[in-house]
Order: sequence, then structure tokens, then C-alpha cells
Amino acid sequence: MIKVLDKSVADKIAAGEVIERPASIVKELVENSIDSGADSIIVEIKNGGKSYIRVTDNGSGIKAEEAETAFLRHATSKINTAGDLNAIETLGFRGEALASIAAVTHTELITKEADSQTGTRILIHGSEVISNIKTGCPNGTTFVITDLFYNTPARLKFLKSDAAEASQIIEFMSMIALAFPYIKFRFINNGNILFSTSGKGDLHGAILAVYQLKEYKDLVKVDYNIGDNAVIGYISKPSLSRTNRRNQVFFVNGRVVSSKVIEKGVAEGYRERLFEGRHPVCFLFIKTNPAKLDVNIHPNKKEVRFDNEREIIELVSQGIVQALSTDTAVIDAVPRVSSAPNLFVSEIKEKKETVEQVDIKQILSNKPPRVAEPQIAENITKPLSEVPEEESKKEEDDKKIGISISEPALKPFDFDDLNPTGAIFNTYITAVDSNSFYLIDQHAAHERILYEKLVSEYMADEKLRQPILTPLVIDVTPSLMEKREQWMGPLTEMGFDLSEFGGNSILIREIPTFMSIGEAEDFVQTYLDNADEGGKISNTVVIDKLITKSCKAAVKAHDHLSMGEIGELLNQLKECRNPFSCPHGRPTFIRMSIYEIEKMFKRV
Repeated sequence: MIKVLDKSVADKIAAGEVIERPASIVKELVENSIDSGADSIIVEIKNGGKSYIRVTDNGSGIKAEEAETAFLRHATSKINTAGDLNAIETLGFRGEALASIAAVTHTELITKEADSQTGTRILIHGSEVISNIKTGCPNGTTFVITDLFYNTPARLKFLKSDAAEASQIIEFMSMIALAFPYIKFRFINNGNILFSTSGKGDLHGAILAVYQLKEYKDLVKVDYNIGDNAVIGYISKPSLSRTNRRNQVFFVNGRVVSSKVIEKGVAEGYRERLFEGRHPVCFLFIKTNPAKLDVNIHPNKKEVRFDNEREIIELVSQGIVQALSTDTAVIDAVPRVSSAPNLFVSEIKEKKETVEQVDIKQILSNKPPRVAEPQIAENITKPLSEVPEEESKKEEDDKKIGISISEPALKPFDFDDLNPTGAIFNTYITAVDSNSFYLIDQHAAHERILYEKLVSEYMADEKLRQPILTPLVIDVTPSLMEKREQWMGPLTEMGFDLSEFGGNSILIREIPTFMSIGEAEDFVQTYLDNADEGGKISNTVVIDKLITKSCKAAVKAHDHLSMGEIGELLNQLKECRNPFSCPHGRPTFIRMSIYEIEKMFKRV
């Protein structure tokens, strides 16, 4: 028999779709605070948010006569008509959050508008209004949420530990504080202030306040736009990368989102700059026309769908390329042998049982990637027991009066100052300038030279072709043959001579000069397999082919080079667009300053 569920049961079912865990409550309440125009928001949790959540803001508040209405399902001030869904600019709009929260918690609301003499205090237990009274309170709104899932024990037992639930909230609060640097956020966990942002609009300052990592001081600013779309934020130089994407945070129109589209844009922007398996740190903010977004594809609004995904990929990738082309980013592209934790690791491992030694696990967990930035850490090469207390105290005293004992600043890298001196192991070219020593990987350098030569041939207006003795016959699906005008043109522009060969077959009589017959056949097949994805072929399979070809043809490790050949190799590397890494993302050379060498020999 079909019947209408009791309201209390229906509310609990609906709440389960919106309120998955304590972090869901914090997210909904904080987003409502932002939508209210608040410029100061305080969030406090206890026991991972299971027993206590408080969100206080100085926003517009809620009218006394509308306070109870706000807890009704689908009650919202954000939209009025179906047409409004096409241009959503607020963070909350569905009208389900407060009703869902109140259904499975003890909820207290204290709110006051600026032009009201008194505020309103409402207590709700499991969707039932216990009291609604006037009260004295400051302008804005405070929610106090206690005893999550007290009336749905089946949901309660599936919550994780206090620490695990708290980490979800910390992650959200960290990201929302970055999304709105002009709002002052304070986040308190079990009585401890985890972070507090200034609210002065300084995004980089907010990043440092939230993450409190010294390595984030050198992030590179991104500021780029194409048409109605814009991307701003901060990204890491190639010398700083991670093994996963956890340090990639994305925002679309102020909303924290997950997006494979933006991830793809990041990957394309760092192509050739990072070794495979490494991922940059980035905090990117996309601004686009709300009408071109669908933010309603996930109940918790964690995902968005873009009308034109390729536009966003190009926006992000080009913004990153531009940012990494700045002077400071280019200078940093030559890794310096100044703080890498790998040169004397074996020595430390042998002594790791000594209490006075550096904690190797901590060092390794914080070290930059070996491939991206091979450096030598002075604090690793010297055990803590060997650091005199007087020296440490002197450093402290010098800092107080503004004196540095730090390394002299290095000038920007200039190929014209580079003097090759030979090679070691028939693999690494040695060179010096006025204040630095360099090691150049001859294989990586030659790969870069050949790669850019191949790319220039590919990008040239006039493509050189080579006829092949036996034409290639490629079979395609009927659906692809129907769309042949879409993909035959780009292949022809690349240098292929294509013609229909009856049925669903294509005949290839000429191929680009920068491809072998096997590579050309593989490329066309791969291109056709991916033809439905669209986009610029220069950003996908073509580049992979060029990388492979350049690697095969390049000078190898252990190949002996004369001084004349070394000089010519460096001259050609000098002309490259990106001489600092091979196409796979490995560094072509590293540098060590005189100061750093003298410091290792304890001469300074």
C-alpha cells in the first residue's frame, strides 16, 4: 500500500542526502554566512563536530518573522523562479540545508538584523521548534549545532573517528578561507585556534596563514583571462611538486569544487616542466559566466559542469604557462644545490639511532622531489649535536637587530657567462660562471634541443612532407567517417596527404617529415581514437610523439663529447624556449654557488 511518509521520517531521509557528516553542516552554514555578506566568520568545533559546531558571522542576519521559515524545506532567499537557476552566483540556493541540519541535531539559532532593536533565539530538536524568543545579541547570525544524529543512531555509528571527521572540516575551512581572502576567518578546534586570516584581501597571505608552510612563500602568481573567463591564484614553481593532487585546490565563482577539467588544464600547463608522476601545488580561482555552469549536479555542490570544457582547459593551461614565464620563475628553473636532502642521506641513516641526530622521517616527509630540485641540505649534512649553542644564539641575536648571515643573492642565469670545463662520467658536462658551478645532463639537454626543433617543424605554417613507397590504409568506424570533415582537415594541415579509399577506409600517401612511417601510422590511429574529445592536437598525442622521437635521437649518457661538441650543445641549448628541463620534466642542469661550496667545506 502506498502512503505518504510522516514528516519526521521524511525529514530524516532527506537530511541523510544532504548531511553526510559534520563537515557537511559546517560547509552549509559557512556558505550561508558568506552569502549573508559577512566579512568576519568564526567556526568552532569539538570532537570532530559530532558533539558541537558553532558558526558565528556579522552578516545581514535573519528577520524575526522569517527565522522559523528558514528551517522549512526548500525555503530560500536565493532564487525565485526556474530561470534563476541559469545564473546562480550564491553559494547556497537549494533551501534544504537548514531543514536537514535541524532534522538530525539539536539546533540553536541566534540572529539579528542591523536595524532591529533585539534579536531572535530559536531552539529546534529534530525538526521540532522548542522555543522562539527575543534576545539581546550582536548583528549577524550564530548557529550552535550539538548532538549530530542523536535521533538516527544508524547514521551515527558510520561516522569516523573524531580526528578523521575534524580533518574533513579542516580541509573545507582551509579552502573556503582561501576562496574569500577578504573575509576574516577564525577556526577553532577543541579550544585551539588552528588559523586566523586577516580578511584584507591578500590571497598569498591567506595561503601562508592557513597552511603555514615556508615553501609556499615562493609560489608564483597567476592572473590571466580569455574573453569572459579569468583565472587567478598561485602555483608552485617546477622545483616544488608532490606525488599526488591533494595540494591542488580549485574554485569556480567562489565555490570550492572538484574538477577533472581544471586538473587537465593544470597538467597541460606544466607539460615538459614536471617529471611523470609529479604534481604541482596550485590554488586556482576560475571566474566564468554563471549561465555557462551547472552547479546542481551534486547534492553537496562539490562538482560543476562547464558548457565548454576546452575553453576552461585552455584558460588554465595558458595562465600557468604565462605565469611560469615570468623572470622570477625562469630564474628558479635552474635547480640550486642548496637544500636537497639526498646527498648525505646514507650517512644519516647509519647514525639514525643516535638521539642527537636529525629526525630523518621528518626530513624525508618534507623534502622537495629529487628529480625536480636536487639540492643539498645543510641541516642534514651536519648533525644537531655538532651545532654549537653559541652559533645558534648568535643567529637569533643577529636576526633581532636585522643582520643576516645568509647567502649572498645570486644574479639571474645568463648563458653568455657560462664557460664549459669538461665532463664527468661522459654524462654530465661541467661549467662555471663568475660565482657558480654547473652540472649539465648532456642527454636531457640534447633531448630539449631536438624536441623544440621537432615542435617548430610541427608548428610551422608550411609543413614538409615525405612520400612513402607503400601507402598506408587506415580503417575507421562509420561514425568517424561521417565526421571526416572534422578530422581530415587538421591531419592534412599537419602534413598528411589523405584521401578516401572506399567504404570506411582512408589512404595515406605522404606523412610529416618529423615522423617515421611507424610513428605516423600509430599517431593517426591514436588521433582517430581520440577524435571525439576535440581540442587542439598540439596539446595531446602529437607532443607525446615528439617527446618520444627526441628521446630516441638524443645523445645518450656515457657518450663521449669533445669540447667542441660540448660548446655547440650549450649554444643550441641557449636558443631553446625552455632550456631548463627536458621534455619529460627532468632538469637539464643544476647549479651550486661558491658560497654553498665554501659552506660545505666549512670555510664560511
